[in-house]
Amino acid sequence: MLRDYQEDISKKANHILTSKGMVYLCMSVRTGKTLTSLETARLFGAKRVLFLTKKKAISSIESDYINFGYDKHFELFVHNDESMHKIDGKFDLVVHDEHHRFGSFPKPSLGAKTFKKMFGHLPAIFLSGTPSPENYSQFYHQFWCSLFSPFKEINFYKWAANYVNIKIKHLGYAQVKDYTDADINKIMSVIKPYIITFTQEQAGFTSEIEEEVLKVKMKNSTYEMCERLRKDLVIEGKNQVILADTSVKLQQKLHQMYSGTIKFESGDSMVIDYSKAEFIYSYFKDKKIGIFYKFVEELNALKTIFGDKLTINLDEFNDSNKSIALQIVSGREGISLKNADFLVFYNIDFSATSYWQARDRQTTIDRKFNKVYWIFSEGGIEEKIYKSVIKKKSYTTNHFKKDYL
Repeated sequence: MLRDYQEDISKKANHILTSKGMVYLCMSVRTGKTLTSLETARLFGAKRVLFLTKKKAISSIESDYINFGYDKHFELFVHNDESMHKIDGKFDLVVHDEHHRFGSFPKPSLGAKTFKKMFGHLPAIFLSGTPSPENYSQFYHQFWCSLFSPFKEINFYKWAANYVNIKIKHLGYAQVKDYTDADINKIMSVIKPYIITFTQEQAGFTSEIEEEVLKVKMKNSTYEMCERLRKDLVIEGKNQVILADTSVKLQQKLHQMYSGTIKFESGDSMVIDYSKAEFIYSYFKDKKIGIFYKFVEELNALKTIFGDKLTINLDEFNDSNKSIALQIVSGREGISLKNADFLVFYNIDFSATSYWQARDRQTTIDRKFNKVYWIFSEGGIEEKIYKSVIKKKSYTTNHFKKDYL
């Protein structure tokens, strides 16, 4: 049964969808965007609905579709939006989950371009809990991908001339234009008729998220390798090479190495230090936890230490006492880890979006307290990234240069 606020929002959304051709549901995480969109589709009278989402969220959406009886009203086709170019068929409504992923600029992302080409003509419901996680210029391509966009400018540069205070940034000898200072009041005057916002507080959520940083001493050899790479920008072994000949590559390599893994120039990768995995296993030994990792080898480290006490399958996690490991970007959206005692971050992503969404995976309307642990290496790069993303600012190469170069 839908909550009262979901029914109210669905009615308002259907009115906007019917009159404008598109509606953007900016509803906080865990407030029920999926069910609200399905109810809106029913009220709209759609018969064939395409629902684009992340791969890990597909099964829960299909379950909601069946369990709430929407299969009696319309056909639903749920697809991974990363393979939308393979979709064939006719639909009368499209729903796009986590729509903020189309917010890149000044150029549109491949996903946004593909969506516009294949489904931009369809009435659309867009969903996101964080529509502009870093700055308001991210709104343009989220609307541009639909033929029903209220913005009349044909590309971002023409739009920015009207909506952005464009600045010049000096990067070494180069000068680039900074498009991040968009006028939100001017933007909202245009898009407000198309959006519905709803917060956890409005839904009655009273949960508190407490964060704690735990420091781990890595092996001496790990620190020695990091310091050598910073000085020499290359480490040559018998069979492999670690190369950091640009600031971007040095940032990436140190991010890996301070957490105990490395990807070589050849493309091969390996675990060089199990300290973090061992610490997590020991510290949370009797707990059922949700672990977020960034790099693939971090998962391999966890598998080695946890053995059969770890799964990567959400259904197995919910039906057993096993802990679960999820990659930060793929696991930050569209899933619930409400059955976890704690969330534990093996590493941290540069993106502010990842921070704000992943930390909220435990939240439900009935849960009053959530605890999130960040596992950082002593003297590593992770804490500097953390201090940036908690301010809703992604950790960029410029930040890295100031911290390390």
